[in-house]
Amino acid sequence: MRKSYFITLVLCIICVINSISCGKNDGTIRVLLDWTPNTNHTGLYVALEKGWFADEGLRVTITQPPEDNALILLASGKAEFAISFQEWMGEAIAKERDALPITAIAGIINQNTSGIMSLRETGIQRPRDLAGKRFASWDMPIVTAIMRHITEKDGGDFNSVRMIPNFATDAISALQTDVDAVWVYYAFDCIPAIIRGIEINYIDLGAFDSLLDFYTPVLVTNTNWASANSETVKRFMNAVSRGYYFAIENPREAAEILLKYAPELDREVVIRGQEYLQTRYKGESQNRWGEIDPYRWGNFYRWMYEQGLLERNIGNGGFTNEYLP
Repeated sequence: MRKSYFITLVLCIICVINSISCGKNDGTIRVLLDWTPNTNHTGLYVALEKGWFADEGLRVTITQPPEDNALILLASGKAEFAISFQEWMGEAIAKERDALPITAIAGIINQNTSGIMSLRETGIQRPRDLAGKRFASWDMPIVTAIMRHITEKDGGDFNSVRMIPNFATDAISALQTDVDAVWVYYAFDCIPAIIRGIEINYIDLGAFDSLLDFYTPVLVTNTNWASANSETVKRFMNAVSRGYYFAIENPREAAEILLKYAPELDREVVIRGQEYLQTRYKGESQNRWGEIDPYRWGNFYRWMYEQGLLERNIGNGGFTNEYLP
């Protein structure tokens, strides 16, 4: 009897030690957004509202990161999941030393819905028209490289584009004051402008060049944590997938759920943005929501490496589809 009790006790201690060392999860999940709540995140809030996380035995909290440090916090174990962008992830995972242990596990939107917005009066209808104009830059090498790529591919003079550091969060106000063009997400900036009756031009990056149809945003996890908690990741993705499929099939109801959690948002912008993303979350070419195409993913990273933006060529590295239901 004592021997049996002793063996049981030892086995329990070993299990606890293994759980701690592997970072086993008890069902508490922290998700860091990339920005304030918006229609990119609707599927998460739908899953939360509908109780689908709870159905999977998970207790999920969704928060905003301080100063866009979501990936660093994720890599340091301060969260289990985060939302980021393929173009931002590249530098973090391609470092020769101290690469962040992060992996993209879903493309939230199947198409790149970002592009260059300008007021109609500026006459910027295509990339070469940016020559001589003021572009509001985030002052990042990837932004400069992409702007050079599209301008020169269209036969324009990139050296004459005036790259002005500008981190304004209100694109419309920026265009009405000190810049001629700005990189935006269509649902966040173009739709509000259209609602306000402002005449704009929009250059769709992914439509202009398939190379730039990269995945932005993406759902990311800590690679080491996910390896030790693969079943938890799968349960989380079961609920998240249900949320996004619901948003695809019921955009107006999904919009109302987002507004419940973020009442400060403009209702008309959210509803119209949700309707715009309805056909773009999954897209016509994908079999399931969230699936990342290895060619599109790797093609963009190979281009980044050729531009000197990555320390090493990671090719198709940095993502997996294995956790998708």
